[in-house]
Amino acid sequence: MNVLKGSSILVTGGTGSFGKTFIRHVLDHCEPERVVVFSRDELKQYEARQLFGNDQRLRWFIGDIRDPQRLRRAMHGVDHVVHAAALKQVDTAEYNPFEYVQTNVVGSQNVVDAAIECGVKKVVALSTDKASSPINLYGATKLVADKIFVSANHYAAGHDTRFCVVRYGNVMGSRGSVIPFFKQLAAEGRSLPITDREMTRFWITLDQAVAFVVGSFDRMAGGELYVPRIPSMRIMDLVEAVAPGSGTHEIGIRPGEKLHEEMIAGDDAHRTLMLDDRYVVQPTIAEWGYTPPTDGVPVEEKFNYRSDNNDQWLSVAQLRVMLGEPV
Repeated sequence: MNVLKGSSILVTGGTGSFGKTFIRHVLDHCEPERVVVFSRDELKQYEARQLFGNDQRLRWFIGDIRDPQRLRRAMHGVDHVVHAAALKQVDTAEYNPFEYVQTNVVGSQNVVDAAIECGVKKVVALSTDKASSPINLYGATKLVADKIFVSANHYAAGHDTRFCVVRYGNVMGSRGSVIPFFKQLAAEGRSLPITDREMTRFWITLDQAVAFVVGSFDRMAGGELYVPRIPSMRIMDLVEAVAPGSGTHEIGIRPGEKLHEEMIAGDDAHRTLMLDDRYVVQPTIAEWGYTPPTDGVPVEEKFNYRSDNNDQWLSVAQLRVMLGEPV
C-alpha cells in the first residue's frame, strides 16, 4: 500500500506541469485525505481549479517558498511534501542569478525548516540533470538544493521527518518543451533551429516522472538521491518524429547548455547503487543512521550516467508513439 494513501500531501509549485499531473494521479489512485496546492501565481491557481472541479480534498494556498512563515502555515497538519517549486530557465538564470539563489537555494532551506517544524513525515524534492557537474547558474542552484535536502536528514535526526531527492532529465510535454515549437515551425514551412546535430538528451514522460516520485515515497528511508533508469534520444530523431522531412539549421550551443546531459557524475560512481528501475546515489555523510538498500548493486568503478553513453535509446518510431503521432 502506498504511504500516500489517507495522508495529507502538499505540493510546492503545484500549478506547474509536474504539479498538475501529480495532483491528478494522487486524487485518482492514492486516496489522499487532502492535497495542498502551494504556488505563487493566482492566475495559474485559477486555471488549475478549473481542471479539478470542486474536489473537496483540494486546498489552495497562494504563497512563495521564499516566505518561511507562509510555508509553515501551509504545512500545518501535512504528512508528505513534494517540492517542485523552482525557477528553471537556464538563460534567464544567467541574467538574474540572485533571484534563482533566493528561490532555488534559500527557498529550499525554507521548505526543509518548515517541514521539520511542522512534523512532516517525508519530503521528496525534485532535481534536474543540470545539477550534475553544473556549468550554468540554474544547475548550480539545483545542486546546492540537492545538498540541502540530503543534509536536512542530519537536522531532522531527532525528529520523524526524512528527506530525499529525485533527479531526472527532460520531461516530454512539460511547459517550455521544444515539441510544440518544432510543430509550429513545421506547420509554417520554416526550418527548425537545432543546437547541434549530435545533441542527445534523457527523455521521460510526465506520467513516468509522477509514478517515479510516488514510488520514491515508498522506497525512501532518507538521504537518497534517486535517478530513474530512462532512455536517451537523439535530437535529429526527435525532429524526424515531430516534423518528418522538415529542414533544419544549426544555431550552436547556447550559454550554459551542454551537448549531452549527465545525471550521475563519474566522481559519484563510488557511492552509486543500481536498483531495478533506478540508481541511488548515497549520501557522503550519513550520521543520522542511513541504511543502504539491500537490493542495490554497486555500479562499475568508472560509471558515468550521461545521455550519450546510455544503454537505452528511443527510436523514431518509439518517439512517435510517445508523442501520439502516426507511426
